[in-house]
Amino acid sequence: MTVAGDGAGGWVLGIDSGGSGVRFALGRADGGAPSEVSLRDEPVRTGRAGIDAGQLLARLVPAARELLDRTGAGRVAAVAVGAAGMASLGDDLRARLPAGLAGALGVRRLALAADAVTAYAGALGQRPGAVVAAGTGMVALGTDLTRWRRADGWGHLLGDCGGGAWIGRAGLEAALRAHDGRPGGSTALLTRAEALFGPVAELPGLLYPRTDRPAVLASFAPEVARCAPSDPVAAAVLRGAARAIAESAAAVCPDVPPARGEGHVRGPGPGTADDSGASGAAHDGAAESVSECEVALTGGLFRMGDPLLVPVQEELDALLPSVRRVPAAGDPLAGALLIASALARDELRLPHHPRMLWVTTERDT
Repeated sequence: MTVAGDGAGGWVLGIDSGGSGVRFALGRADGGAPSEVSLRDEPVRTGRAGIDAGQLLARLVPAARELLDRTGAGRVAAVAVGAAGMASLGDDLRARLPAGLAGALGVRRLALAADAVTAYAGALGQRPGAVVAAGTGMVALGTDLTRWRRADGWGHLLGDCGGGAWIGRAGLEAALRAHDGRPGGSTALLTRAEALFGPVAELPGLLYPRTDRPAVLASFAPEVARCAPSDPVAAAVLRGAARAIAESAAAVCPDVPPARGEGHVRGPGPGTADDSGASGAAHDGAAESVSECEVALTGGLFRMGDPLLVPVQEELDALLPSVRRVPAAGDPLAGALLIASALARDELRLPHHPRMLWVTTERDT
């Protein structure tokens, strides 16, 4: 059953909610018209119930009406929300958004996605492969279109290996080693740390009390990249980050055996989302088998350029010779718009999952 107004002629809304704010995009379900974008700088708050559905609705509905007025569109056929923390903090959204959007905008097709899923959709669309999304943190996500595989994304204290905070922390450790006269130090990184933060002996007092520690650590990652061409310690930090990124990509690539298997285990594990409901794919038929895994890199960390990208490619080539790195087609907002468009047309093929990609339509209500 298709909702009236859906399909190729309908309009859809994509939302990207993250730590720096919320972006909204309105576009045609058939992708035939440019989208209109609106931005709200303040991020949606998180409370005891998780991501605050009431606050998101209070921003979403006026933004949608503004975009509808701007384009002259009649109504929204489907909405897709990608949000940081959706997997563990999305209960309030799942409970309140369907009724809220149906009442305010008449929308009965809704997808709620982890931000890694919208990053995947923006980068690769609806085809098998793997995406590494790296900024302050780092997460890898892959699918064969029957289930999701996730690696890392566990935060700066437990993981996010190879992400901006990880690189910045390693660079600052090397600066402090140089300050102390211990092996493994870098005078180049010490100079850059003091230029950015002041005397490094005062750094613990500046850093430890802050609630935005990951962002502060990540702010030093570009300094590591600037020093890497002439400083072997900085280059080694980026090499370690590249290895961690490649390992996470290899862990989630579908149907591609690794070249060197020692210490590398494929299949279900703590980071996979397959044996808890993710196997219910949004299409009929068996998994699509791929002879080479496409990997896309997305996120602000990769704007470092060659100091990071060259070792990442080398580590991918060594770990997965059959991997093919492809450019990311779009960002997470484009991914949210793609998911909404596919949902409106009954063509959503990405795997449904209660926490990774949760979907409700009129037929469910």
